[in-house]
Amino acid sequence: MPEPHSAAATGDVIDGPPVVVEPEGRPFGGSTDPARLDTRGPDATGRALLAELADAMDTDRVLTDPDTVRPYVHDEAEWAEYGTPLCVVRARSTADVAAVVGACARHRVPVVPRGAGTGLSGGANAVEGCVLLSLEKMTAIREISAGERLAVVEPGVVNDDLRAACAEQGLWYPPDPASAPWSTIGGNVATNAGGLCCVKYGVTRDYVLACEVVTASGEVVRVGRRTAKGVVGYDLAGLLVGSEGTLGVITEITVKLRPARPSAPRTVVGFFGSLADCGAAVAAVTEQGMQPAVFELVDRECLQAVNSWRNAGLPEGAAALLLAQTDLPEPAAEAEADAILAAFTAHGATEAMASTDEAEAEALFAARRMAYPALEQLGMGMLTEDVCVPRSRMAQMLARIEEIGRTRDVRIATVAHAGDGNLHPLMLTPHDDPAARDRTKAAFDEIISAAVELGGTVTGEHGVGLLKRDGMERELGPGALAMQRAVKAALDPDMIFNPGKAV
Repeated sequence: MPEPHSAAATGDVIDGPPVVVEPEGRPFGGSTDPARLDTRGPDATGRALLAELADAMDTDRVLTDPDTVRPYVHDEAEWAEYGTPLCVVRARSTADVAAVVGACARHRVPVVPRGAGTGLSGGANAVEGCVLLSLEKMTAIREISAGERLAVVEPGVVNDDLRAACAEQGLWYPPDPASAPWSTIGGNVATNAGGLCCVKYGVTRDYVLACEVVTASGEVVRVGRRTAKGVVGYDLAGLLVGSEGTLGVITEITVKLRPARPSAPRTVVGFFGSLADCGAAVAAVTEQGMQPAVFELVDRECLQAVNSWRNAGLPEGAAALLLAQTDLPEPAAEAEADAILAAFTAHGATEAMASTDEAEAEALFAARRMAYPALEQLGMGMLTEDVCVPRSRMAQMLARIEEIGRTRDVRIATVAHAGDGNLHPLMLTPHDDPAARDRTKAAFDEIISAAVELGGTVTGEHGVGLLKRDGMERELGPGALAMQRAVKAALDPDMIFNPGKAV
C-alpha cells in the first residue's frame, strides 16, 4: 500500500483521485498549519526567482495563489510536517524542468519534485521556501516497442494507464502498487514501488532500463541503456530508483516489459484463526519453493472496514485471510494451487479453497486493494507503516505488531504482501486526542525497531521520506549513512533537491 510519495508511489487509493485533507494535531516535527500559506510573502531572493520563472515559462505554469498552492504542499502521510512553498511549477516538458532547476540552483532555493501526491512517507512535502515542481502534466507515453519489449514514458504517466496501453500490444508492465490507478511512474521510480505482483515479478527497480534526469546544475543527462545487457560504468539509473527526488529530477523513464500473462489464473484463499498461523502458512509456502504470482494478507480489521464501506459480504470471523494466485500454465498451475492449499490447511487454516473463477478472484483481490480507502472512511487518523522482514520471520513480526497494539492501546489493521514479508500495519487514531497520538507514534517507532531487530528494513516500498529518517539511521548505521551522504553531496552539492528527505 498507496504502496500514496518524491511523490506518488504506493498509497492504497483506488476509488477516486486522492482527496487532500489537511492533517490535524501534532506532527512528527515542523508545521502542518495551512494558514501559513496565506500570511507569508517571498523575500528578495524569492521575488527574484519568481521573476526569473515568469520570464522562462507561461504564467499559468507558476502558481502562487495560496488556495491553488495548498493541494500540493503535502502527500498522504499522516502528521508528516510540511513548510510553506514559494510557488508550485507545473512543468510540461524537460525544458521546463531544466529551467526551473537551473533558476533554483542560481538562487540556492530548494526544489521538491512531486507527482500525484499519493505518497505515505512525506517524501513530496514542501520544505520552507521551496519550489514545488509538479510533474503531473508530463503524461506522454512516447514509445511502446513490442520488438524490444520496452516503453518510454514521461514521469506523470499513471501506472494503470501505462499498463493498459501495454496490454493493447500484448505486453505487460508488472509493478502494480495498490495506488496504481492514481500513482505515477515517476513517483513509483522515486520510491521503488512494489505491489501485489512483486513477489514473483519484482519491483520497479527491476524494470527501469534508463532515465533522463535534470541534474543540480540544470543539465539534462541520460543514464542507463535500452539494450538487454549493459555494464558500462556505474549503474546510475539504478541509483536514481528509490532516491526520492534527492539526486535529480527524472523527466523520462525507459522500462522493460514482459509478454502478457496467461488468463484464468488459479486462486487459493485461506482463513486463519490467528495472525501467527497466517505467518506460519506463508513461511511453509515459500520454504517449499513455491512462488505464487500474488500472495497477500488481509486482517480482520480490514475485512470489517471493507464490508462496512462496500457491503462486500466478506467473512469477518477469521483473524485474517491469505490470498495466493498462481499463473503457471496448466497442469503446473493446478499442482501449485493444490500444494498451496495443502500448506494452508496444514498450518491452521479454518477454511481453505482453490478456484479458477475469475470474477470470484477479482472480488477477493478488490477487497485487498480497497482496504486502505475503506479504513479512511472510518473518519480516524491513520498512520501507515511499511516494514519488511525475512519471510521466515513474518509470523514473529505479526505477533510483535499484535503485542505492540495491545501494549500501547492502539488499534492496528494490517495488510501485507505476504510473499515477500512486506507488512503495512495501519494505525487508527481518533482525531483531537493528543494522548492517542502519542501512543500511536510510540507504536510506530516500536514497529520499526521490531523490524530491524528481526533482520528487516524500515521501508519496503513507501520510501524513507520524512517519517522514516530515524529508522533509516537505526537500520543502516554510520558507515552506510556516510556513503549515502557522500553520493548526495557529489550529485547535489548545494543540497537543493528535496532537502531533509530520505538521506
